[in-house]
Order: sequence, then structure tokens, then C-alpha cells
Amino acid sequence: MKTRLLVLLTLTLTALPSLGEIVVITNPANPATRMLPDQVAQFYLGSSTIFTPLDHAKDSSLHKEFYEKVIKKTPAQVEAIWAKASFSGKGSAPKEFANDAAIKKAVAAEPTSLAYIDKASVDSSVKVLLTIP
Repeated sequence: MKTRLLVLLTLTLTALPSLGEIVVITNPANPATRMLPDQVAQFYLGSSTIFTPLDHAKDSSLHKEFYEKVIKKTPAQVEAIWAKASFSGKGSAPKEFANDAAIKKAVAAEPTSLAYIDKASVDSSVKVLLTIP
């Protein structure tokens, strides 16, 4: 009985989404101080070009969680949007990076960059604009 309960508890916990928070970040020199989820979605869907969005690799769990929580679309839906934009010459998908460290380095180098990372990775090289629980 205890073994079954332990197995059930383990399966339940591994099925839960990440309990960490995602933060949307920019370069500390950028004058922006906060951003709404709808604004972030505009940049990641190519509707606005004031910021240059940077992305996690498509196979990362953070990528999937960000698109579902903030953009309100699956990664496949977003990929289709960018494929259409690219084919018609209206834009290209955000550049992908392997991890939070690589994204922070890119954000530190470009004042108009916009990205998302795990809140635990935040340091003085980036400025937080939005926290997504």
C-alpha cells in the first residue's frame, strides 16, 4: 500500500509543470521598466519590432511553458506563424539560444533585446520587465 502511494505521488509530482517563475528581461540600459503579457506576445509573434526577441531552444521545457503561459499558443502554432511570415518576407523567428546563460550574454550585448529566463538565473546583467508565475 505504501509503495503504491509513493509511486502515485512520484508520478503526480513529475507530471506537474515547472514550479519556477519565468521572467521577461531586457538590457539594463533599456529605458523600459515593465511590460504586460500582451505586449510581450506582440514582439514574439512579430506584430511589433521595437524589441528584438530572443528565444530558448524549441526542445526546452521553458520554451513550451513560456509560449503556453504568455503567448497563449503552442510552440507548433507559433512556428507556423513564423514560417508564414518568413515565406512571405515579413520577418523571421527569434534567434534561439541553448540556455539562460547564453541568453543573458546576448541581452547584455544588445539594448533592444527582449528574452525570457528562469527567475533563478536573474543577475545584474539583465533587467526584469515581467514575472510570470
